[in-house]
Amino acid sequence: MHIYVNGRNIEITDAIKAYVKEKFGKVANHYDQIQGIDVVLSVIKNPSASGKHVAEVSCKMNTGVVRCEEAGESMYESIDLLADKLARQVQKFKDKSIGSDKSSIRTEANMEETAEVVEE
Repeated sequence: MHIYVNGRNIEITDAIKAYVKEKFGKVANHYDQIQGIDVVLSVIKNPSASGKHVAEVSCKMNTGVVRCEEAGESMYESIDLLADKLARQVQKFKDKSIGSDKSSIRTEANMEETAEVVEE
């Protein structure tokens, strides 16, 4: 799994790149179907704009793509917000994909336990 970091109107330093890989590496550990994460960091040069540092992510998985975007006053703040948002979205995607398969070990075990309780 690769994490690609690109910049728009900003020079990507090694510190920012390491921070992004640390944050999004944790998200990748939650779900093994992630193939790649593309992160685009940009700065809006308009002085009247409120959230000038924007971070966008595109997370490619075997069965789909999850995209998120966050803006903040600093680049680290927007990366933190984006990592949290992506973790929630990936967890939601994972729950939906696992939930579609109704025959799992957990549901079969629960059915057996309830059957034993009813018999007693």
